[in-house]
Amino acid sequence: MTRDEDKKVIRSGLNESLCYIKSVTGSSSDVLINEFTTAGISCALLCCDGMVSSQAVAETLMPALTGIPEVKNPAELFRCIREHMLLSTDMAESDDYGDMLRRLHSGFAILLAEGMAKALAFGVQGYASRSVQEPSGEGNILGSHEGFTEVVRTNMSMLRRRLKTSELVMKLSTVGSKSMTDICLCYMKDRVPEKLLKRIESSLGEINLESVLSTGYVRPFVERRSFEFFSSTGLTERPDVLCSKLVEGRVAILVDGVPYGIIIPRLFCESFHTLDDYAYKPYYSIFMRWIRYGAFIIAILLPAVYTAIAMYHPELLNSTLLLLLVQEEENAPLSIITEAVLVLLMYEVIREAGIRLPKPVGGAVSIISGLIIGDAAVKSGLVSTPLLTMTALSALGGLVVPDLAPQITVLRFGFLVAGGMLGLFGISLLACAVLTNICATEDYGFPFTAPLSPFFREGMGDTVFRLGFRKMQNRGFTVEEYHEQNK
Repeated sequence: MTRDEDKKVIRSGLNESLCYIKSVTGSSSDVLINEFTTAGISCALLCCDGMVSSQAVAETLMPALTGIPEVKNPAELFRCIREHMLLSTDMAESDDYGDMLRRLHSGFAILLAEGMAKALAFGVQGYASRSVQEPSGEGNILGSHEGFTEVVRTNMSMLRRRLKTSELVMKLSTVGSKSMTDICLCYMKDRVPEKLLKRIESSLGEINLESVLSTGYVRPFVERRSFEFFSSTGLTERPDVLCSKLVEGRVAILVDGVPYGIIIPRLFCESFHTLDDYAYKPYYSIFMRWIRYGAFIIAILLPAVYTAIAMYHPELLNSTLLLLLVQEEENAPLSIITEAVLVLLMYEVIREAGIRLPKPVGGAVSIISGLIIGDAAVKSGLVSTPLLTMTALSALGGLVVPDLAPQITVLRFGFLVAGGMLGLFGISLLACAVLTNICATEDYGFPFTAPLSPFFREGMGDTVFRLGFRKMQNRGFTVEEYHEQNK
């Protein structure tokens, strides 16, 4: 359907409307048209097969519609249905074919009547969906085990169940001229700055895609157009995490068909936080956060630092370690940097294979990589044992911070090349460039590195450290407070 046809007014003739609908939908097999007569007026009930609840239609909708007494005209029929019959909690009128077809394809049942230039839509959705399950990528021990599903209305209800306040606002809209994907904008109206909300709504209005099938279609429109190595928007599949961000004054976007929510804006330090941090004593939470910060640094720098020291700065090693390194490397046929790059590339290939392979054969990846490739490479002398150990530690450190996996993967190679070419000096130069990019990252006026840079004292109680809840209840980082301070 073209944009001009999208706003075409519904015709009053029933046969004419049905013929038009069939031509627009191409007589698609899943569009069911049931013609019947009620109250002496010819009507038709339209629905998409598999998108509606057959039980609701058969037991509630059809008996009520076919049992209406005689009325004077079609307008009286529609008035009787609207005012005296509660057939659905979500009932609406459509005046044009575009809106009617969007509702039809969203699982509504559509009622057309002879002589009426409008349609009634009944929300009787009943399509198959995945049940609420534990999040696969954000595991926890002492928190909730519920994660978002692919149905946006189910995800909205999970937020409402946790925030039972009228301050929580959820606005549904559609994006994608072909997919007509439902997206939901969520925020706390007493917490989010009005300027931030308007700019996000304006950014969503710029989406002019034909289809929106994942969060990756939406995020580029709500992020700054200049190059940002780290994403200034976050993703979560946990409703409790998203609720905590809404309370802080953030804005969230839910996309129908995707079990993730987009958080705007996002802070760099939040990648190292977990929900379990707030279930344990503060001293243990602080210890685990520093473990994650250390794992992040190890994941990025360890192979590069090892290569740089081995090639350019052997004086930094003690004699025993230096002799061990020389003994291992003199038997390897390749240079240290070539070995490191090949090992890291092989790790990325194995990791990607483990993700994409079907689960029944996924165990074969670990057998091939661990027993065959790794063991054979070391015994044959192609790869030295110290280098393989450093690479394994780096890969293990990256698994501790899964939110930053794409950035860690690229930075690991970048620092390795810099260290192999210029030693520790090259690593320092690249570190300065990366740090500059991180500090320059911001969206809608909120720095990615806040509350560390620029420094925001009230937000420091939950960054690299964590205060107890007795103190945190009176101080914490909220977008509104930051906005007021920087006006």
